[in-house]
Amino acid sequence: MTASSNAFHIRAASVADWEALAVLRDLPGVRSGTLRLPFAPPEQTRRWLEGLTENDLIIVAELEGRIVGLAGLHRHKGRRQHAADLGMSVHDDYRRRGIGKALLEALIETADRWLGISRLELTVFTDNEAAIGLYRNAGFVTEGILKSYALRDGAYADVFAMARLRA
Repeated sequence: MTASSNAFHIRAASVADWEALAVLRDLPGVRSGTLRLPFAPPEQTRRWLEGLTENDLIIVAELEGRIVGLAGLHRHKGRRQHAADLGMSVHDDYRRRGIGKALLEALIETADRWLGISRLELTVFTDNEAAIGLYRNAGFVTEGILKSYALRDGAYADVFAMARLRA
């Protein structure tokens, strides 16, 4: 599935994207919103892409040939196959341009219309107001707070557990 919006283009990620995605995933702003450690070897991203299964959907946003966003779904198995974890990141220099919204909308549409996923789940740091607003506008609700969830910049940080249920 591919989609275009304004000047950026959304498409499926491929293993060939590994170097650009390694750079994106290591940006300070991107990394601070994830559980990724600093100084991760770039080859780790290649191995991650090579290890994706039919339960994973990874998409990217490109602007003028440069990858500026990454988002994905990981579908659960067995009695939780109706649910998927969602994650996304937008390049530090390209935020507030609608890229995150377009990536999120593409994942939701795919989950709803093509995969039959009725529950999307995510965690987001409680101080990431822009992401929380984006998720709420897309129908996600806060189901709880996970205290001291992860060490970030020398201190433990809380996250919201959020989900979107499709009726």
